[in-house]
Amino acid sequence: MLDWNAIDTVLLDMDGTLLDLHFDNYFWLDHLPRVWGERQGLSPDDASATLQARIHSQRGTLNWYSLDYWSEQLDMDIPALKQELRHMIRLRPFALEFLQRLHASHREVVLVTNAHRKTLDLKMTQVDITPWFDRLVVSHDLDFPKEDPQFWQRLQALHPFDPARTLLIDDTESVLESAHNYGIAHLLTLLQPDSQLQKRLDTRFPGIHHFDEIMPEQLDLPRTEAAGE
Repeated sequence: MLDWNAIDTVLLDMDGTLLDLHFDNYFWLDHLPRVWGERQGLSPDDASATLQARIHSQRGTLNWYSLDYWSEQLDMDIPALKQELRHMIRLRPFALEFLQRLHASHREVVLVTNAHRKTLDLKMTQVDITPWFDRLVVSHDLDFPKEDPQFWQRLQALHPFDPARTLLIDDTESVLESAHNYGIAHLLTLLQPDSQLQKRLDTRFPGIHHFDEIMPEQLDLPRTEAAGE
């Protein structure tokens, strides 16, 4: 599926790509509506419908991902509520080996996430994968989400890369569309971002189930030693 010889830079999303999206889906679709609804005196169905309408009104913006924004809007400590469920944060199968293989290669490996900095910090306390990256890029620091073309322009200005020799793996198709329009040549999505939901069958971009399908080459020995020189 991939010609690794044509790839110098690998951009990796976090939630739904390296990490199981079940944590996030459960928090935003079940846990938060239940807790918020109890405080508002709403039935579970009414709380879910009201809250989801408010959240979806911010889709595609940084507010959608901002824990500070939702803490203020809902008058709740969203980071503290997430802490209660931190045991649910898990790496996707083969994600760690995939990162280790990339790290051992010549390629630059960059985390590019729309997650809020507080979300990133929380998740890295549970599954610290930061040592395997050359850079960590949080979209809030660039003032635009990955869905916005200006994100890629600002990323390029800060950390230059050749779009023609770059791979982006992301579970969100609007992000992949934005990257495609910018000129990033190699694009992959995940077919089952949430391990508890059905596998997606209709995706615009090529998809994988797990990272063992696209492992880069294993680098065991330097070429000269392998050749017996």
